[in-house]
Amino acid sequence: MFLTQTTSRQREIIEVVLRNGWDYMRRILTGGKADEPQLPTPAVLRNILVDLGPVYVKLGQLLSTRPDLLPSAYIEELSTLQDEVPAVPWADIEVLLRQQLSRPMDETFSSFSAIPVAAGSIAQTHRATLIDGREVAVKVQRPGIDLTIAQDISLIRGIADLVARTEFGQTYEVDSLAEEFTTALQAELDFKREASFTDQLRQNLADSRWFDSKRLVVAEIFWDLTTEKIMVMEWLDGGPLLSATLNSDRDGLDSKLERGEITSLLFRCFFQQVYIDGFFHADPHPGNLFYLKDGRVALLDCGMVGRLDPRTQQILTEMLLAIVDLDAQRCSQLTLQLADSAQPVILSRLENDYDRMLRKYYNLSLSQINFSQIFYEVLQIARNNKIRLPGNLGLYAKTLANLEGVTRKFNPEVNLLDEIKPLITDLFRRQLLGANPLQSLLRTALDVKSLSLQSPRHIELLLDRVTSETLQWNISLRGLDGLRRSLDDSANRLSFSVLVGSLIMGAAIISSKAQTTDLSLPSSVLFAAASLLGLWLIFSIIRSGGLK
Repeated sequence: MFLTQTTSRQREIIEVVLRNGWDYMRRILTGGKADEPQLPTPAVLRNILVDLGPVYVKLGQLLSTRPDLLPSAYIEELSTLQDEVPAVPWADIEVLLRQQLSRPMDETFSSFSAIPVAAGSIAQTHRATLIDGREVAVKVQRPGIDLTIAQDISLIRGIADLVARTEFGQTYEVDSLAEEFTTALQAELDFKREASFTDQLRQNLADSRWFDSKRLVVAEIFWDLTTEKIMVMEWLDGGPLLSATLNSDRDGLDSKLERGEITSLLFRCFFQQVYIDGFFHADPHPGNLFYLKDGRVALLDCGMVGRLDPRTQQILTEMLLAIVDLDAQRCSQLTLQLADSAQPVILSRLENDYDRMLRKYYNLSLSQINFSQIFYEVLQIARNNKIRLPGNLGLYAKTLANLEGVTRKFNPEVNLLDEIKPLITDLFRRQLLGANPLQSLLRTALDVKSLSLQSPRHIELLLDRVTSETLQWNISLRGLDGLRRSLDDSANRLSFSVLVGSLIMGAAIISSKAQTTDLSLPSSVLFAAASLLGLWLIFSIIRSGGLK
């Protein structure tokens, strides 16, 4: 069926798959029998996505955010995917800019660099200067990329439709996953969406009780120049954090101190995003964390964000504490609370899996524990027990892994427990008392006052009903219909058995005292009828399995 819609792009996909040796997908693409799916090795999958081009590289990057679906080896391999594509010629970029800007370019920019500072699969970024002298970064969508993505999305949905017919596809809901990924790809074409994410993150981090907000910066958006295909934002002068040269004096003492401060800043910044704001930058890889020349730290590229509702935030906080306590039973309970859909789960097996996993960390100090790796294993245990977790937990795990990886490379002496311990303590305090303890206290006082005013009346009403014998209890017990029917059947059979026995005994008594044929005939008929009814009762009991 797939090849009946063959295009040159589909033939190219088939060639790439055959060249890289993924036999299962070769059978799918050629309309063969869909056996149990077999994923290629992580390296082969990465090579296939690279060979297929920028859109599939982006798909691989999205897959790398779903450790709830793929083993850690695949996540690590796909996380290395980078948009290595040649820049679009300036002539094409200039045409798109003139189409998108509401004013002529020479009235908007005093200078515009034709050479991009970065080029990706969806867009490339240029440095420019506004007419008022402010320096900006201009992110420009690659001309024609929307048509390419539309074509590839159609192919992805076609492949997903084929895989969805297998048991594997039904178990993991491949069709809905394909829809999720294609929706994310389409969303990346709307730069206004990314600009709104950037603005929201900037506002959330503008003030904090956990860190000095003046040391952290998110680029300001110039909304009057931003459209669906171009985004103009504040220029941030710096470089990737891991390659930054920090201010160092006195044999590096200041540099060491500054690395510790920046590490704490990053942890506190992201913990606020995840556990308080519920809106977080979901791609903190080394290229998106910049160290600016003025000593501040910048978060770049807010195209991929995650969201967590308050209930999930609370469960994840408790999960973090359960992991620290190595509590397998609590981890199992919290996993079931996080489950996206209700499915039968063998609780003892789930607890045993957690106990086996956590036992590896019994002899390690908390400073040696890799929390992101543990959470990856949590997702793996859920997957092995057929527990579907919400997709945003994959983004959460990927964000935690990226953050932990960057900070350990940036500051090898970091003690993760020392960083998160005061934050967890404050999180539990906030969950108990709220963000504003005084407001929570006043609300509780009002509830107590309302209860104290209503309680006497309720008690008086209860006592009045008890004394007047008008109190009624309405109790509804579920799941008892089968038991009720069984009891009814047993009672009916018992009554029937007693009746049949009585008939037999009555017939026997009449027959033994019968002196004439007038009594002998009725007693014989009565005895025969009772015997037939008794045989029918025995047969029905045997047929229903009641004698087993």
